[in-house]
Amino acid sequence: MRDGEPLIRWVWIGDHVGELAHYTGVHLRLGLLPVLFGLIISVPLGMLCHRYRWVYPPTLTAANVLYSIPSLALFMIFVRYTGLTERTVMIPLTLYTLSVLIPNVVDGLASVPDPVRQAATAMGFSTIRRVLQVELPIAVPVVVAGVRVAAVSSISLVAVGQLIGQGGLGYYITRGLQLDFPTPIITATVLIMLLALVTDALLVLAQRLLTPWARGKGAKA
Repeated sequence: MRDGEPLIRWVWIGDHVGELAHYTGVHLRLGLLPVLFGLIISVPLGMLCHRYRWVYPPTLTAANVLYSIPSLALFMIFVRYTGLTERTVMIPLTLYTLSVLIPNVVDGLASVPDPVRQAATAMGFSTIRRVLQVELPIAVPVVVAGVRVAAVSSISLVAVGQLIGQGGLGYYITRGLQLDFPTPIITATVLIMLLALVTDALLVLAQRLLTPWARGKGAKA
């Protein structure tokens, strides 16, 4: 950046609206699909850990060990097997979500009062039906809280994937650094922050829609 130049060139942003929209869509896909995949893995694993408590410590330890591996190092490991593709970014991000989602699923199921379980059993609910129709709905607020953390973290980490050519809006961060041009860096950073904020707000809305009884309690309070 030369002295006297503006920090942001609005003309550049106007000229790249279509391209920015494309990379924003890519970034959103790379950030949110791992959360969905992580949730698909974490719900049955969390149910297993809740039912058989001895399974929980080793499962959580394994998830935390995976989370402790630097993202770039994990990307490099998967490059050997999946190449420079979106899968190389999404698989590590999916693994990262497990350390947040599994504990939240377990804690959510643990928050279900025993009288509720006993009432469902007395009404003839099978174990699977009780979990799906009674326990998981009650656990939704705790689970969604974990999903919110995982989603924001995943959206922010996607940009690191640009080091292997799959980083969504991270493309503009590396490009701006290479050209010593701050406009794309600032634009990409702001868009990533907005994606995280909007995603978090939508998850809060989804939680409210899925737990109408909680809204009723809030109104009475």
